[in-house]
Amino acid sequence: MKNTKPLQPETYYHVYNRGINGEDIFKKEENYQYFLLKYEKYISPVADTYAYCLLKNHFHLMIRTKGGEEIQATNNNSNRVLNPVRVNKTSSQIISLQFSHFFNGYTQAINKAYKRTGKLFELPFRRIPIENEYYFSKLVYYIHFNPQKHGLIDDFREYPHSSYHAHLSDKSTKLHRNEVINWFGDKKSYKEFHQSFQDLRNMNPVTFE
Repeated sequence: MKNTKPLQPETYYHVYNRGINGEDIFKKEENYQYFLLKYEKYISPVADTYAYCLLKNHFHLMIRTKGGEEIQATNNNSNRVLNPVRVNKTSSQIISLQFSHFFNGYTQAINKAYKRTGKLFELPFRRIPIENEYYFSKLVYYIHFNPQKHGLIDDFREYPHSSYHAHLSDKSTKLHRNEVINWFGDKKSYKEFHQSFQDLRNMNPVTFE
């Protein structure tokens, strides 16, 4: 059964979704970058992002939703998100609205570009709360491993549309890279963890569906 509980503030989540009826959500290479630009516009004001992977017909994210004061501060700095106080909505409602705007905005752009109509994503999108820090590093690995899991590439570390290389880079990033590396210990341990096959069969199946 799909988890449709509203997103709660200050909570870690594994968020994932796919195209309706398995349809590709990324039709061309440029769609991946456009997706990330839309994501930055709508989701960054209400959530911190730790890891991601974008595949042809689905995506995976590891995020932490922000609290009310964080959301309001972001709004005051950028005006990219509704002010919870001004619009009389809870933080949870604001977060959900931003995800709705994100999916709708991307869908409208794809529909216009490829002369299609109707929904692009399955609804509701999946959201699994991650309550145990023990799972953090394993979830990052799982997200990065997905292209290899689905047979899209022989070595997931070479896949271009994930956060794997951004975690190892020194270039500026919107990802909360330092926290991710700290979960593994350091960059060397991060690379070693990803180089070794991780058996996830003993993990909570709900977390890694």
